[in-house]
Amino acid sequence: MLRITAEPVAQGLPLPQIMTPGAAAADLRAALEAPVTLEPGQFGMVSTGLRLEIPLGFEGQVRPRSGLAAKNGVTLLNSPGTIDSDYRGVVQVILMNHGPLPFTIQHGDRIAQLVVAPVSRVRYELADELNDSARGDGGFGHTGVK
Repeated sequence: MLRITAEPVAQGLPLPQIMTPGAAAADLRAALEAPVTLEPGQFGMVSTGLRLEIPLGFEGQVRPRSGLAAKNGVTLLNSPGTIDSDYRGVVQVILMNHGPLPFTIQHGDRIAQLVVAPVSRVRYELADELNDSARGDGGFGHTGVK
């Protein structure tokens, strides 16, 4: 099992938790001094109150929580957000309210999920042209919807 070292910088919050044996992600919580309300169409940076030490060769992927999106229209503006293994600052989450109503975030609310995944080390090489593929440059719905 991979171990992630976490340094809480906010009081009264548990470490990220994987809630069920089959879950891929750990829940991240809001670390707030006062409630924050996002109006419809508004986004804001919300602290998790955690600094993480992710091992070299891995990254943290901050993802939306499906319940927040389905019930309230609240999701992550940059999804997934990336936490590099050499980043040591406090993890922040950029939440966006796509819903029709104001949404209030309280200290300790579960606001996002964290997946830790391996990173492929790659080297990019310059080429005069690329090999052909069956797809070519087709994108943005080129295969249709049915």
